[in-house]
Parts: sequence; structure tokens; C-alpha cells
Amino acid sequence: MAAEFLVGLMSGTSLDGVDAVLAAFDGKRVECLGSRHVPFNDAIRAEALALHDRGDNELHRAALLGNRLAHAYADAVKALLAKVSRGDTPIRAIGCHGQTVRHAPQHGYTLQLDNPALLAELTGITVVANFRSRDIAAGGQGAPLVPAFHDALFRSPDVHRVILNLGGIANLTDLAPGRVTTGFDCGPGNMLMDAWTQKHLGQPFDRDGAWAETGTVIPELLERLLTHVFLALPPPKSCGREEFNLAWLQTQLSGRERPEDVQATLATFTARTVVDAVGRYCGQPEELYVCGGGARNGMLMRLLAEHPLKWRVATTDFLGLPAEHVEAMAFAWLAWRTLHGESGNLPAVTGARGPRILGAIYPA
Repeated sequence: MAAEFLVGLMSGTSLDGVDAVLAAFDGKRVECLGSRHVPFNDAIRAEALALHDRGDNELHRAALLGNRLAHAYADAVKALLAKVSRGDTPIRAIGCHGQTVRHAPQHGYTLQLDNPALLAELTGITVVANFRSRDIAAGGQGAPLVPAFHDALFRSPDVHRVILNLGGIANLTDLAPGRVTTGFDCGPGNMLMDAWTQKHLGQPFDRDGAWAETGTVIPELLERLLTHVFLALPPPKSCGREEFNLAWLQTQLSGRERPEDVQATLATFTARTVVDAVGRYCGQPEELYVCGGGARNGMLMRLLAEHPLKWRVATTDFLGLPAEHVEAMAFAWLAWRTLHGESGNLPAVTGARGPRILGAIYPA
């Protein structure tokens, strides 16, 4: 099969912007040909955050934000294609995850804002979007969807690996030789750390965990955070800003804590939720590979490596795909599978009644 080029777009719960990749697929080979990150402006970030909560005129505001996102996604696609040489090879499609503002599988819905029709119009490229809804319709959580891509790209026939995606939310993929692939959301990832950094430093995130390194973990606060009800739920499970947010964090604080100590505690909280989830549901993996923005947080990586699970900890760079490109690549791959009539979910991960072809296609 001749290689086909697709663009993958991912904007996650961190709300930092759009990750765009150009990917090549031929049924066996998966290759990232180039990437581009385009930050969100303050207006998009603020409105996306506001729409996580109930408010006035929500339908109109959500539709307008979908239009703004379509323009932001189109700008990212154009910036990517201007940067990456591809000769005369056409782009088969764009796989666009959209911006999650509500995730409520317990009520049978999830909402990722975008305007795929407008994105197709702006770029002249077919768009595949709305990946989560079909899995939810089949009784699943609709997330995480990236474990299927992890299975296709990172599985080893003889080494037990776990892939950790540290985005706004953290999720695990358990790749044990001879066993079906499993996975689930395991906790807050970068979300609480980012929110606390924005509140106190006015910066989008704690670069390399440097601010957290200046603090001291507060044991009592850590233990309170670890009692969050989501952490005790068995898989399949998924979560979002509904469970882990700044308002919830404030309820756990006395108000007398030093901000840097809270940040150190939040970093330790994220690491503990990962380690506890692996120990409870993944057995004894030999290797842990980390992707997502959290892979560039030196303190988080150190905390994961120092834990006595005796695993090797590294980023997915060592498996051939840079950590910050994995999720966008996954949605290019999912779009490729949709166009070829192949399923994209893993029922053992999401809890769906069976494999399903995901996404809706908006032709150019």
C-alpha cells in the first residue's frame, strides 16, 4: 500500500494550544514527518475554561468558540504544511480531536468543540472528527483512545511496557506480552500543577518542575488529595476537568500553605497516582515510557524514576517518537483507520460493547 499523508491535531485539557503533526501511514509503517505547535490566544483559553462550568448563553458561546477553534486549527495546519516539505503528495485528511469542554460518559455524552465543516472549508482538506462519541454510544467511556495507537506503535513481544501519557489528564496503557492491551485515565496529570502555576506565577506551566523543586511536600495535604473518589474507581474509567480543578483543590487547602509547597505536593500527587495505578492494575512492568507535556517536567520524571517499582523510566523519544508528538500522531492514525473502515477503540480500555469505527468524515 502506498503511503498516505495525514495531519493530526490535538488540543488537550492543558489548553496551551494546538499540536499539529504530518504523519505517513502505509498500513505497517508509521512516521512523523514534521510538527508544529501553535499557542492559543488568551480569548480562546479563557472561553474554553469558562465553558467547563454552567453559564449564560452557553449554546451560542460554544458555537462561536467552535468557529474560533476551527480557525486556530486551520492556522496550525497551514503553518505545519508551510514548514514541512512533502513534494507533490496530497494530504488525505486531517484528524482533529477538538477541545474537550464537557466529558460525562455517565450521562451518555462527551463534548469536544470544533467546527469540522469550517475546518474542511478553510483548509480544502477532508476532516475526520468527533472520535469519542461512537465509543460512548456503544457503552464505553469514549476515552482514553490513544492506547490503541500505543499498542500499534510501542508494543514489544517480550518486554512488559507501560506507556504513560502525561497531558492535562494522565492515562496509562498496559502493554504486557501475551495479554490484551488495557488502559485508563489514572489522575490529574499536569492539570492541577498548571492551574496552580497560572494562579501564583502568571505562567502557563511550571517549566521543568523548577518551581515545585523549591517547595517541600505537605504530607497531610498529599493524603487528603489521595482520597479523591476517582482514584478508587476500577477501570474502565476516564476523567477530566470536572473531577480535577482549581476549585476542588482550594477545598483541600487551609489557606496557610506556602504556594511552592503546594506545587511540590501536587507534583508528588501526580506521581503517586501513576505509581499506585500501575501497581494496582498493571503488575510489574519492566519499562515505563512517558509522553505528553509532563515528559519534559524534570521533577515528575525524577519522582517516577525514584519509585521502587524497579522499572526503567524514559520518554517515548527512546522508542522513536518525541513525547510531545504522540497524541497528535494518534489522531492522525485514528483518522487513517476511519477512512479505511477499521475500528479505532479498544473495548478492554473503554468498556465499549465491541470494536467500533470512530469519527465522522467531513469531505473537502
